[in-house]
Amino acid sequence: MTKRDLIVLAADKDMAQTLRGLFERHQALGIREISADVRVEEQHDPACAQRGVSFLSIFSKQYRRGLLIFDHFGSGRERIPPLDLQNDLNREFARTGWGDRARALVLEPELEAWVWGSSPHVADVLGWEGGNTSLRRWLRDEGWLKEGESKPNQPASAFRAALREARTSRSSSLFYQLAKRVSLQRCEDRTFHELRDILKLWFPTSS
Repeated sequence: MTKRDLIVLAADKDMAQTLRGLFERHQALGIREISADVRVEEQHDPACAQRGVSFLSIFSKQYRRGLLIFDHFGSGRERIPPLDLQNDLNREFARTGWGDRARALVLEPELEAWVWGSSPHVADVLGWEGGNTSLRRWLRDEGWLKEGESKPNQPASAFRAALREARTSRSSSLFYQLAKRVSLQRCEDRTFHELRDILKLWFPTSS
């Protein structure tokens, strides 16, 4: 049986839709086209942190690579620094059939940190009249964004507040649209860059 490239266990539908959108932009990520299956953990971040490795271990012979991804905030393991938690989970992977073929990625503090950037598409997707300049001005006026900051320090709460202000219904499809449209070069989030580096290592364009 031919192995598929990648299986992902994501903590929620928002995360899953983001990844599906990103994988469709393989050229922008700097990787080859891949066959990927994204599964959603119904009990979200805490379940991913507690048993995500054991769940993915079932699939080690069916896929070339595995990825576990969830938010640090709300995981129930916030007392452990995100990088330490990642390292712990990667050591767990090493003791399974995956060896070094699977990785954990703990988003700090949460997925919405990837949303906020200078791309004009953010305001468009959120249904914000007046464009990105107007949106960022509103974020500052409401105290979500401080002078000199590139993104709110409470990214999920700011995202929900912006949607309410724009009277846009919250939907996981918004994350798919953002992943498909926002410039990947402008995202400054550490964990996003780490994801891209992992994918480029696993699925180089020359392979």
